[in-house]
Amino acid sequence: MRDENIIPHDHAIKLDDRVKLGGHLPKLIWFTGLSGSGKSTLAGAFEVELYKLGYRTYILDGDNVRSGLNQDLTFSEKDRTENIRRIAEVSKLFVDAGIVVLTAFISPFAEDRKQARDLVGSKNFAEIFVDCPLEVCEARDVKGLYKKARAGEIPNFTGISSPFEEPIDPDVHVKTHEESLEESLSKLKSIILPKLAPSFPPGRV
Repeated sequence: MRDENIIPHDHAIKLDDRVKLGGHLPKLIWFTGLSGSGKSTLAGAFEVELYKLGYRTYILDGDNVRSGLNQDLTFSEKDRTENIRRIAEVSKLFVDAGIVVLTAFISPFAEDRKQARDLVGSKNFAEIFVDCPLEVCEARDVKGLYKKARAGEIPNFTGISSPFEEPIDPDVHVKTHEESLEESLSKLKSIILPKLAPSFPPGRV
């Protein structure tokens, strides 16, 4: 419930003005998948491609955000939901600033991802399912987390002791155990880039 004394200020510069200045539409590109599926690698590579093409971008990555903004949160189901809520709120600010923001979080619960989509609006949201079988992710175990989870050292670990609810109809579905990074990037570019094109000549204010 919002405090009646909190009254948001209406600023002179609007999103349309920022889009005209930047020359592209904003977007929240939401990468979701198991730990070790390749979310951060793919998001980082895609940001490089976008940057080369002149898009203004920013990545919000799981461990980085939990090291600062969300360092007070645990990995309980309640706190994981709050983690995603805060990320969605920050992403909304980036979208309003006219930026393409890429998020790389496990975000295992479908309802949490839906709330993020609803918050920024469907037209500003693209869900990327970074699909990779649990056994492959566990074999990679880049951070040694699966080993700890199997030993009972990490509670509520997605795929082991906590569920991952796969996206039913993602905007882009990549399979990192079958595709090369270049193939996944090509798929992303073919689907996402057209969604970033404004309906006016770039740079016109």
